[in-house]
Amino acid sequence: MVQAVASAPPRLTARGTTAAATVVVEDVRKSYNDVHALNGVSLQVPQGTVLGLLGPNGAGKTTLVRTLTTLLRPDSGRATVAGYDVVRDAEALRASIGLAGQAAAVDDYLTGLENLEMVGRLYHLPKGEARRRAVDLLERFELSDAGARRASTYSGGMRRRLDLAASLIAYPPVLFLDEPTTGLDPRSRVGMWEVIQGLVDDGTTVLLTTQYLEEADALADRITVIDHGAVIAEGTAAELKRQSAQSVLSVQVEHDADLPEARAILGRLGQQEPHVDEQERRVSVGTDGGSEVLASAVRDLDAAGVRIADLGLRQPTLDDVFLALTGHAAENGGSQDDDADGESARGGV
Repeated sequence: MVQAVASAPPRLTARGTTAAATVVVEDVRKSYNDVHALNGVSLQVPQGTVLGLLGPNGAGKTTLVRTLTTLLRPDSGRATVAGYDVVRDAEALRASIGLAGQAAAVDDYLTGLENLEMVGRLYHLPKGEARRRAVDLLERFELSDAGARRASTYSGGMRRRLDLAASLIAYPPVLFLDEPTTGLDPRSRVGMWEVIQGLVDDGTTVLLTTQYLEEADALADRITVIDHGAVIAEGTAAELKRQSAQSVLSVQVEHDADLPEARAILGRLGQQEPHVDEQERRVSVGTDGGSEVLASAVRDLDAAGVRIADLGLRQPTLDDVFLALTGHAAENGGSQDDDADGESARGGV
C-alpha cells in the first residue's frame, strides 16, 4: 500500500483548525463560444483542508482547476491561490502549487526516477535535491523497484502513482487533484487516500475533483457541488446529506415489468422524483417519513401485485445527494470533463 508522505516540512495549520482561505474564487466565468463552462463560480478553501468538488461530466470542474492552476485565463471574476492572483501573478503562483490531472502526465521514454528528477529541475530544485526527493517519493509510492524502468512499461495504476509523486516533488503548499484515483484498483485507491490525508495533516491545502462519492465522503472537509458551471450546493458531507432527505426509501422488485408501478407508488410516498436503476430493478426516493412510510410502501406494493425482492429505509449517502441535486447518479469511473480539452498538464512548472 502507498505510504503517507512525511518528508515535507510540517506547517503551522493542522487539519480542522480555523485558518484563512488559501484558495479564493470570486464570480469566475469562462465560456467557450456559447458554452458557459464557468458561470459565476465562487468558493473558498481554508488552509490545511480538503475541498471536494463534485459535479457531473461537463459541469465545469476541470475548467475551474485549469483556471486556478494558470492553464486557462478566466473571462471575468477573480481568483487567488496562496495569495497570488491567478492572472496577474501566474508565474509566481506556479511555484507554489502541484497538479495531478485526469490523465497521468509522464514521459514514457524516461524512467520513473528520471521523470521525477525532470519535474524537480523544472521547479528549479538543485540537481542533488531533485534526485533525493525523487528517490524518497519512489519509495513512498512503492515504485522503487520500478524506478529504473521506462514509464512505458508501467501499469495504469503505477503511472497514476508516479504522476501524483511528481506533483509533490516541490512540497507544494497547495495541491490540485483532478480525479486522481481514476483507474486505480480499490487497494491502490485507499493507499492514495492515505497519502492525501497525510499531506493535509501536515498543512497542505487540497482541492479535489472526484466522481467517486465515497472518496469525497472520506477525504473532504467541505464539499462544493457544481452543475452547468454554477455552484448548486456546498457544505460538509453531513450537511448535504441532511439537505437531501432525512432517509431514502428503496425497493427492489423481482420482475422488470413491475418497475413502472413501483416507481409510481414510491413517487407518491417520497419528496422528490424517484430514481430507477433498471439493471438492479431498484427504485429509490428521498422521504421525510419514518417507519409509517415503509409500512405504506409494503401495503401499496402488495395491493398492486408488485413482487418485492428487497425493501428498506436507510440514511442518505452522497450518491443520494448527487442524484437529488443534479437529477442523475454520479458516473463513477471518471471520464474526462467535456468542458475542457482533456489534455493533462503538470502544474507548478
